[in-house]
Amino acid sequence: MTASQTPVSQNPAGIIRRIDLDFLLLDWLETDRLADIERFADISREMLTALLDLSETVASRHFLTHYKKADSVEPTLDESGVHILPDIGAALAAYADAGLFGQSFAHEHGGMQLPLTVAAASFAHFLAANIATAAYPMLTVANARLLTAFGNAALVDALARPAIEGRYFGTMCLSEPQAGSSLADIATRAVSDGEDGLGRRYRLFGNKMWISGGDQDVSENICHLVLAKIPGPDGKPVAGTAGISLFAVPKVLVAPGDFAGERNDVAVAGLNHKMGYRGTANCLLNFGEGARHRPGNAAGAVGYLVGEPGQGLAIMFMMMNEARLQVGLGAAALAYRSHRLSVAYAGERAQGRPRGASPDTRPVPLLAHADVRRMLLAQKTYAEGSLALVLYCFQLVDRAEAADDAEARQLLDLLTPIAKTWSSEWGLTASDIAIQIHGGYGYTRDFDVEQLYRDNRLNPIHEGTTGIQGLDFVGRKLIRDKGQALALLLARIDATLARADAFPDLTDIAQALSAAREAAAETARDIIADPAATGALDNATAVLSAFGHLVAGWLWLDQALAALATRERLPAAFVDGKVAGARYFAACELPRIDAWLKPLRTAPHLFSEVSADLF
Repeated sequence: MTASQTPVSQNPAGIIRRIDLDFLLLDWLETDRLADIERFADISREMLTALLDLSETVASRHFLTHYKKADSVEPTLDESGVHILPDIGAALAAYADAGLFGQSFAHEHGGMQLPLTVAAASFAHFLAANIATAAYPMLTVANARLLTAFGNAALVDALARPAIEGRYFGTMCLSEPQAGSSLADIATRAVSDGEDGLGRRYRLFGNKMWISGGDQDVSENICHLVLAKIPGPDGKPVAGTAGISLFAVPKVLVAPGDFAGERNDVAVAGLNHKMGYRGTANCLLNFGEGARHRPGNAAGAVGYLVGEPGQGLAIMFMMMNEARLQVGLGAAALAYRSHRLSVAYAGERAQGRPRGASPDTRPVPLLAHADVRRMLLAQKTYAEGSLALVLYCFQLVDRAEAADDAEARQLLDLLTPIAKTWSSEWGLTASDIAIQIHGGYGYTRDFDVEQLYRDNRLNPIHEGTTGIQGLDFVGRKLIRDKGQALALLLARIDATLARADAFPDLTDIAQALSAAREAAAETARDIIADPAATGALDNATAVLSAFGHLVAGWLWLDQALAALATRERLPAAFVDGKVAGARYFAACELPRIDAWLKPLRTAPHLFSEVSADLF
C-alpha cells in the first residue's frame, strides 16, 4: 500500500464536535433559558457545558473503544440465557457510575432533573460512538419514564428507581411474530391472578418478537413492558386496539410482590441476527411457557397492570414517541459521524489532479474536487440538519411537559413523525454517501463507514416504518387535526422568514423556503378539504417527505441566522459553513418538494388502482 493509499485514522478527535453541539444547544436553542421554568431552575450554561464534557469523555473512553468488536462478537444464547460482549457491560457500568441514566428524571426519583434537550445532546455522543451499546440505556430510560408517569408508587420504587440508577434495564414488548406492526392483532393474553404488594397481578401467555435488550447478562434485572389483552366476559380477547393493556413483567420477580426472588416465566426462544446494531441482543421472547420457570409453582409470566385495563396502547405511546425521537437522534448521530469521517478522509486521501494539470502534477486531496464537495455539502445538511431537528423536538417536549405549553405540545405532535422519518431516511443517505466518498475502502470492514451504514439502515424501520409514519402524519396530524398544528408550524416558518429580511445575503434562501412553504401549505389545505380526491393516504409517504424537507429547510435558515449572530465569537469558517448549508439546501434540496407533491394532483390513486396481478 502506497502512502497515498494509507487508510485515514477512523477515530478523529471527539465523537461529535463540541463546536457543533454547543452551537445547537446554547447559541441556537438557547437551552439555558429553560431555567425560567421552575422544574429547571437550577440549570446554567456552566452546568450544561460540564455535562457535555463528561459525556464526551465517557463516550470516547468506554463506548467508542469497542464499536468494531461489538459488531463482530455478537450475543450468544445457551441454557442459562443470553450473553453479550463484556465490554458492553463495562461501558454501561461506566455510564451508570457517571449518573447518566438519571439525567432527565426528577430529583424525587433520584435523577438530575435536567431538560430532555440536554439529556439528548449528551446522549448523542454515545449514539455516535456505539449505537448498539447505547440502545440499552435508551430503552431503559424510556421504560423507567413510563413507569414514573403511569405506574403506582410500589412499581416505581421496585422497578423504575433501580433503572434510574442503572442497575435494572428495560425493554418494550409490542410486536408479535404473526402481527408485526399491526398491534390490533396481537394475541398475547393476560389472565387476572389477584393482587399483591406491587398491584394488580396477571399471568401472561404469548410471544413477542424483535425485543431489543430482551435478555443479557450485565444488568441485575430486566423490566419488560408488555402489551397484552385481558379476555372479555366471554373469555375471548377483545378485538382491536381497545382491548390492549400494559403490564410490567420483571425477569426476576421483586419485592414486595408475592414471588420475590423467583425467575419469571419468560424464556428466550431465539436471537434475531440483524445487519446492524449487532451488539444489541434482539430476542424472541416466550411468556408463559411454564417449562423451566414457574413462579408460585404455576405457569404464566407474572405481570403487573400499568394504568387501567384497555389503556395499554395509549400509555405505551409515551414510550413509543420518546423512542421515535431517540431513533431519529441515533440516525442523526450516525450520519454526523459518517460525515466527519468523510471530511477527514477527503482531506487526506490524495487522488486525481486539477483539470488541465500536467500528468506529473502531484495528486490533490479528494476535497479539491467539486463533486466530492457536493457530496460533503449534502451530508452536512442531512447530518447537522437532523441533529438540529431532533434537538428542537426535545426542547418542545421540555416546554410541553415542564411548562404545560399547549402550543409546544401541538407542534411536537406534528413534528414527531417528521423527526423520526426525515432523520432516519436522510441520515441513512449521509452514511451511504460516506461509502461513496471513501471509494473502494468504504465498503470494506477496515473502515467504520461500512458498519455505520449497516447500523443506520435499521433506523427507517425501528419504531414504525416510514410508511407507518406517513400514515400517522397525514391521517392524524393533518386530516384529523384539521391543520391546527400545521398553522403553528407555518407561523414559526414565517417568523424565521421575517427575520431573514434583514440579511440581503440570505434573500435567495428565504425566497426558496417561502415558495416551498406555499406549495406544502396549499397541498395540506387540499388534503384536509378532500382527502379522497387527493389520494392523501395513498401518497402519505410522499407528503411526509415533502414536509420533512420543508421543516429541514426552515431549520437550516434559522441556524444560519443564529450563526450570523455569533460571528464575533465563532470561527468564520463555522459561520460560513452554516450559511453554505442553508444555501445548498435551498438550491438543491427544496426543489424535491414539488416532485413529491405533484402526484397528488396528477395521479392521486395510482398506487391503489394498479392491479396486484402486475407484480
